[in-house]
Amino acid sequence: MDVTQALPLLGGISPEVFMKRYWQKKPLLVRQAVPGFKPLLDRAELFELAANEDAQTRMVIQEPGSKPGWRFKHGPFQRRALPPLKQPGWTILVQGVDLHHERVHELMNQFRFVPDARLDDLMISYATNGGGVGPHYDSYDVFLLQAHGNRRWRIGRQKDLSLQPDVPLKILANFEPEAEYVLEPGDLLYLPPRYAHDGIAEGECMTYSIGFRIPNRAELARELLQRLAEDAEEAVGVALYQDPNQPAVDQPAEIPARMLEFAQDALQDALQDSRALARGLGEYMTEPKPNVWFEVQSESAQDALTLKAQGIRLDRRTRMMFDAHHVFINGESFSASGRDATLMRSLANTRRLSARDVGKLSVQALMLVTAWWVAGWLQALE
Repeated sequence: MDVTQALPLLGGISPEVFMKRYWQKKPLLVRQAVPGFKPLLDRAELFELAANEDAQTRMVIQEPGSKPGWRFKHGPFQRRALPPLKQPGWTILVQGVDLHHERVHELMNQFRFVPDARLDDLMISYATNGGGVGPHYDSYDVFLLQAHGNRRWRIGRQKDLSLQPDVPLKILANFEPEAEYVLEPGDLLYLPPRYAHDGIAEGECMTYSIGFRIPNRAELARELLQRLAEDAEEAVGVALYQDPNQPAVDQPAEIPARMLEFAQDALQDALQDSRALARGLGEYMTEPKPNVWFEVQSESAQDALTLKAQGIRLDRRTRMMFDAHHVFINGESFSASGRDATLMRSLANTRRLSARDVGKLSVQALMLVTAWWVAGWLQALE
């Protein structure tokens, strides 16, 4: 992707300008970001997906009254479990639709001017008239693409983040909107993290939310320490604690200060291995979600020949990234250098390699790619 090229998706500005002026700074409204856009799944297909145990689905029902109440349920939901279409004020939210639908995955890929390490998933929200999830804020960036019908959005930089008590949703108690927009099909609204918003369906409505993951410090520390622990022996060695100058003690239950220093030195040595940290980060960022599974292929001697003849593309569920020394795919890491590294990085960036490029892989790299094909992580190009 040429990040200097203006995109209709971003209202005629380039990804480079968008990231400098708007990303994590301020909202952006783009009218007809995708001109003539129509839902990639119709209502029946979305309801069918909502009944799938591999999909993550939630339902929010707003109960009428002077002070509306809220009901919240986790799916999956069979069609008969959904309220009548004529009943106003209910919403279903289907998470990770990009994992289940190729055209939705392709739509999400239009937002890859943001690093893949940040791109999370595409959620589809279906609502009947008046449906919504209440005024709230997200801890992540989000693009809201209107797919069907209209939705009225009220947004604001909320200072008071207190929530309504005794409600099963995180709904702001004192929402103070600063702007209001009605989005029609093809319109796009970008919101930075913690920017409060409230979307109400005007008639039957479908909205696509492209969301971005934001790991927190505690989460990253926990994951990286777990991965460093697995390689601790290689990173810090197996030197034994020694205390030839330990005096006799009259408080034997007290842990010696020298032992604490020994432990601190061991941990510091593990943390100083920058490649081990990078490897752990890449493995974590490409780890498939718990509900993701791949279809294993039957292995044959012709696999490598097929891939060399046809080329390859990554499965839509595969997460592949790289750094200066490694290639990461679906939670696994591999050292990479030279021409193989260049080709693997191209595969990660473009999510495909031509037959000509597959033919340039070394024997070892071709064996690895073939193993990924058998695992269902990629397919042969058609």
